[in-house]
Amino acid sequence: MFRYFALALSLVLSAAVIDAAEKEADRLENCGAVMAEIVNIPDSIPQDLLAKAECVVVIPSVMKAALGVGGSYGRGAMVCRSGKEFNGPWGAPAMYALEGGSFGLQLGGEATDLVLLVMNDRGVNALLSTKVTLGGSMSVAAGPKGREATASTDVSMRAEILSYSRSRGLFAGMSVEGASLRPDDDASAEIYGRKITARQIVTGKPIAVPASGRRLVDVLQKHASRNESKN
Repeated sequence: MFRYFALALSLVLSAAVIDAAEKEADRLENCGAVMAEIVNIPDSIPQDLLAKAECVVVIPSVMKAALGVGGSYGRGAMVCRSGKEFNGPWGAPAMYALEGGSFGLQLGGEATDLVLLVMNDRGVNALLSTKVTLGGSMSVAAGPKGREATASTDVSMRAEILSYSRSRGLFAGMSVEGASLRPDDDASAEIYGRKITARQIVTGKPIAVPASGRRLVDVLQKHASRNESKN
């Protein structure tokens, strides 16, 4: 009897592990779909700013934590350029979590897709180390879009992160001050099948891009293959 119970428990745990891995893989695939749609929106993220970004964070379907209560949450992924100076091809994705902050999400439970451009080495290193508060320990600004980029270059370049949102078909820069962003190493472990940190993924030995992350990396490689800030 005990042996049958142990077998049943093992099957349940195995199914739970598979479900968790599939959930994170679906989330990562959705990051790629969101990024592919956003770069094809007319008057969206300026090409010159995307080309100067060292990392890109995509958080699909950010939601309010509770009706009438400040605070939001979302899960997604960060992809960085490879190389010590972040000037190589886009590397493998690390999973990230966004928590807290009340930053103008649509009413009625409408989800908002969020894209963050990490513009310099200091911003990357902070995100790889620990949880950071956007607008606190890390400077963040609503990203200019389309023709606004030229007029806002100085402001944009002073920020470590530029933020963009898409909700109900509308695309714009958005303030995310007060929210926290942290590596979701548990989710990364589900993607890669082993314990691994965001820093190991981004700055360690090159690792293969998982199938679920291929679209996200391909979109970035197609639209911003070179780091123009290093030229």
